[in-house]
Amino acid sequence: MRRTVRLFGGLATTGAALIALATPAWAHVTVTAPGVAPGASDATITVRVPDESDRASTVGLKLQLPTDHPLPGVLVAPLPGWTATVKQTKLASPIKTDDGDISQVVSEIDWTATPGAGIKPGFFGQFTLIAGQLPDGVTSLTFKAVQQYSDGSSTSWIEQPAAGNDQAPEHPAPVLTLSGSASHSSGTDASSSESDGSSNLATTGVVLGAIGVLLGGAALAVALRRR
Repeated sequence: MRRTVRLFGGLATTGAALIALATPAWAHVTVTAPGVAPGASDATITVRVPDESDRASTVGLKLQLPTDHPLPGVLVAPLPGWTATVKQTKLASPIKTDDGDISQVVSEIDWTATPGAGIKPGFFGQFTLIAGQLPDGVTSLTFKAVQQYSDGSSTSWIEQPAAGNDQAPEHPAPVLTLSGSASHSSGTDASSSESDGSSNLATTGVVLGAIGVLLGGAALAVALRRR
């Protein structure tokens, strides 16, 4: 009987470890703009922010816009329960448009939750902005974000994969892919994130199935020993 208890204990420990390995950290800040191509005008960009904390709510988001490929004419959509502060920067070389040269662009948007508001654990929020003109000749735009929690902690989504390394970093910077079709983003690309999430869910299912088989085998062994 003691061997059986130890067996079940070992199986439980192994199962917990396998589930921990199979559980993905895929709920990160993403940026999406479906169907947007390089050079598009009046492009709607959505920033999706999941709350990953067990106890604290998300009460702040600092979004840094790309300055290597600046976005002129950025407008921020109002969001109930949140205030937005827009910061601008002066360009070394003005952007030439049909409406004239643009020498200043938005470099950062800071959203702050009003008292009693915020994104609670287990939920996500969406922040929307419009770019008057997307840069032409580029296929992706890298944003950086800092997520702030009600307990004073924060998560910086600013990491980028090292050159020649296909492995996604733990806290990837949101990357918007401009393809002219349904474009998505995550740390590197949202489509790959979705496929990673699906594969991780499938892996979790296989692990749970294997654990069930092991537990069933152990139960059968106990029954046979009793007989």
